[in-house]
Amino acid sequence: MTTKKDDTITIFGIKNCNTMKKAFVYLDEHHISYQFHDYKKQGIDKKHLQAWCKEHGWEKVINKAGLTFKKLTDEQKKDLTESKAIDLMIALPSMIKRPVLDVGNKTLLGFKAEEYDQVLSLK
Repeated sequence: MTTKKDDTITIFGIKNCNTMKKAFVYLDEHHISYQFHDYKKQGIDKKHLQAWCKEHGWEKVINKAGLTFKKLTDEQKKDLTESKAIDLMIALPSMIKRPVLDVGNKTLLGFKAEEYDQVLSLK
């Protein structure tokens, strides 16, 4: 399946992440065109993070299981709020759950082939 030019899909993340690699393989094998937004090269802005947090809740957007979060000091983790979490994710985008797949009308967090199948079949 290929998407129309006006149905641009963007995948946000870090190139070397294993979960990202699975998502890239899935998209490529299904002939789905996409743009890659690399946090390491392009960073991330507050507007995107606020939208993702509104859609999913900030506690799902931030990857607490990841090494970047675990390396934070107890002080940085203390009394974490959405606003503080967004500031941390802007400063340390590798802390964002990966990948974030933006299909225009919604986003998906992480990679599950079944979810991609369901959402991308709607396009």
